[in-house]
Amino acid sequence: MKNVKERLLAALQLPVQETLAYYKSAFRGLTEDQVEENRDLYGENVITKGQEDSIFKKIYESIINPFTVILLVIALVSLVTNVWLAKPGEEDPTTSIIIVVLVLISGGIRFVQELRSDRAASNLSRLIVNTATVIREGAEQEIPIDEIVVGDMIKLSAGDMIPADVLLLDSRDFFVQQSGLTGESDAVEKVCLAKADGQNLDSLLETESLAFMGTNVISGRATALVLVVGDETMMGAIEQTLNTYDEPTSFEREMNSISWLLIRLMLVMVPVVFFINGLTDGDWLEAGVFALSVGVGLTPEMLPMIITASLAKGSIIMAQEKVVIKKLNAIQDLGAIDILCTDKTGTLTQDEIVLEYPLDIHGDLDLAVLRRAYLNSYYQTGLKNLMDRAIISRTEKEAEKHELVRNLDQTFKKIDELPFDFERRRMSVIVKDDEESVSMVTKGALEEMLAISNYVEYKGRITALTEEIRQEILDEVALLNEQGLRVLGVSYKSDLEEDYQFSIDDESDMILTGYLAFLDPPKPSAAPAIKILAEYGVATKILTGDNEKVTEAVCEKVGLDVDSILLGSAVDAMSDEELSRAVEATTVFAKLSPDQKARIILQLKANGHKVGYMGDGINDAPSMKVADVGISVDTAVDIAKETADVILLDKDLMVLEKGLVEGRKVYANMTKYIKMTVSSNFGNIFSLLFASVFLPFLPMAPVHLIVLNLVYDLSCIALPFDNVDSEFLKQPRIWSAKSITRFMAWIGPISSVFDILTYLLLYFIIVPMIMGGSYQHGSAEAAAFITLFQTGWFIESMWSQTMVIYMLRSPKLPFVHSRPALSVIVTTLAAALFVTSLPYSLFAGLLKVAPLNGVYFLCLLLIIVLYMASVTLVKHFYIKRYKEWL
Repeated sequence: MKNVKERLLAALQLPVQETLAYYKSAFRGLTEDQVEENRDLYGENVITKGQEDSIFKKIYESIINPFTVILLVIALVSLVTNVWLAKPGEEDPTTSIIIVVLVLISGGIRFVQELRSDRAASNLSRLIVNTATVIREGAEQEIPIDEIVVGDMIKLSAGDMIPADVLLLDSRDFFVQQSGLTGESDAVEKVCLAKADGQNLDSLLETESLAFMGTNVISGRATALVLVVGDETMMGAIEQTLNTYDEPTSFEREMNSISWLLIRLMLVMVPVVFFINGLTDGDWLEAGVFALSVGVGLTPEMLPMIITASLAKGSIIMAQEKVVIKKLNAIQDLGAIDILCTDKTGTLTQDEIVLEYPLDIHGDLDLAVLRRAYLNSYYQTGLKNLMDRAIISRTEKEAEKHELVRNLDQTFKKIDELPFDFERRRMSVIVKDDEESVSMVTKGALEEMLAISNYVEYKGRITALTEEIRQEILDEVALLNEQGLRVLGVSYKSDLEEDYQFSIDDESDMILTGYLAFLDPPKPSAAPAIKILAEYGVATKILTGDNEKVTEAVCEKVGLDVDSILLGSAVDAMSDEELSRAVEATTVFAKLSPDQKARIILQLKANGHKVGYMGDGINDAPSMKVADVGISVDTAVDIAKETADVILLDKDLMVLEKGLVEGRKVYANMTKYIKMTVSSNFGNIFSLLFASVFLPFLPMAPVHLIVLNLVYDLSCIALPFDNVDSEFLKQPRIWSAKSITRFMAWIGPISSVFDILTYLLLYFIIVPMIMGGSYQHGSAEAAAFITLFQTGWFIESMWSQTMVIYMLRSPKLPFVHSRPALSVIVTTLAAALFVTSLPYSLFAGLLKVAPLNGVYFLCLLLIIVLYMASVTLVKHFYIKRYKEWL
């Protein structure tokens, strides 16, 4: 079998019939047997998104990360010192075993959680299926693109994504956007093999008659033969050789900055603690192990798992609300938006357009106008929009009563068409009636139709389009627009030549026969949804290609500010500085091109806003691409669904409100974990520094630090499921490393104060009370004294870290004004009680912990109460100063 390049070149050079024969295909498409045969021979139409990780690689990546490497280094050092270098009979592998077990537990939890998240994301992505129109056994059918095989005959039109590498066998004004492959920003025209004026065989991407997977159709139509599928396509080859790079979102950038903050702290503190302890105690090996343990203690190992769990939980909840999250990070980005830009049709309106009136040029009902409009809508092969469907539906209804519009599909035969594009804002079909008369029928925006028409038709008589008639038409249309009716013009010209090669230049000197008035009433839910979004701090802006009168009528009904409507022509005339001010003051933008929509969104982003864009058409794809969050619907064109980050299974703004809330919940619960853990770890730095300078021994054994860190992190597993204060959800939230650093600097040192108080009580009162004397270095009781001291701080650290969660998780008073989730209560209490029980368990000897007396626990209770009261007081001043908490 020829390689891919040879097959593509051969298809360009050989006669079409030979190419069809080679792939066992025909113009009527493949049979089912041939489909299976070609699938076996050439493979499936699926691109491997990088090499699928094996289960062993996933396990490895769950366990091994920079932080667990430190833990394993500690385990290795402990193994060397306590087993290999120990005296016979004094070997003690306990520390190494515990560390390895804890690493495996932590990695196992992360592996299971990420496996569940991957499965959830995979299940969600299956809900969104891109399809293509194929011809098989002479009949057109819509199938998922991954079922396409080499040799399939496919039909392409505006809005389609090209599903494979194909050879064009028939085309009409076929323009393709292939910037993803070539970097060209402008659409390029492709022509069928028969019309190609020579082919550039040096560069397959520049050939006129080949189109490639992943590019999308801007306008026109084509019939094509599938030559290459899956990994062998141009896109598939690029996917296999390059790591695709997406610009990191604000969420990813802030997560990176937080990670680096922790790493810098660790790089500073580990050497400091090492040298201080080494100089103080003289045991450099023990000091090294402890310093590495401090590094571990500064690190929130569960951060990746908490983030993944929060995002995965959010995506599953959103799926239940009929929202598919294509990229997990989009949940957080959705919660961060403060401006939602959306088109008018189908979002504010019911997406069920009805043709109210087919009118002649004087505004009277006229079925002759409907007759011509039907021919245009019925015979076009491009994307049939809502208005096309409304025209066809009204004609079929009228055909039951009126002969004039009956059996038009049998009376007329299509000759050619000039597809719609967004610059002309019109489309034409050329038809022949049963008397062999050839006509061009054009439908489009009224301004465009007036521009190409020199004549008007009224009751069968054709007269010149005078300025007086033009003004009469404009006045009548303005009245219709003010009622919220959308208007399209219909023109035609007759007595054309059948064999003529028609082009857009022929759309001139036409006869305006009348216009069509459509009603697309506002959704009952639109006004309440806009009001609710505003209550959540999200302003709604309308970016539409429709005219300002219709837009004004609809927007007014749903409660949007229509005092100042900005038109696309005005946007083009503005400098960036002028537009920067205009986008802030304007709610409704009308008569916009796709590029103008994208420019407005970019300007809003430049002004510091987080912008979501909701759309479903091919003209919405550029806007979704540049927005912080692209939102589409499952009925959208393929390119819109492919570009979107979030897809609604129900096209309703009310659903978005649920998405916003869930995004903010995800943010709240992730930021709780980060701020709590980082501030707690930061406080431990000061506690350890104080202990290293003033205590003649380590305040906590390395194994204690490791167990403490892991049990605390495990207690935080429930945080993604915690309750969030309703007031917190009312404003957009964005990540800020500055906010986290500030929180850490304020709250962290409070824990150090009570750690030091614990040191003093343990060193001077509690442990001497139990031991019957103070600490004497080198004495027989010194080891027992150290064990009791370390146990005391070990337990106090666990209680202070877990109980303060209730104070930090909300700006409100815990349990009184803000209730934590039951799962959070259970996990935090379980963690604290577990650590408290260790001195009384079978593991006491292994962990080197010892039972404490009742005085210790009374002191512990007092310390925890004072600590929580202090945090509450500082929280009050912090919120007063910075107007925020989480």
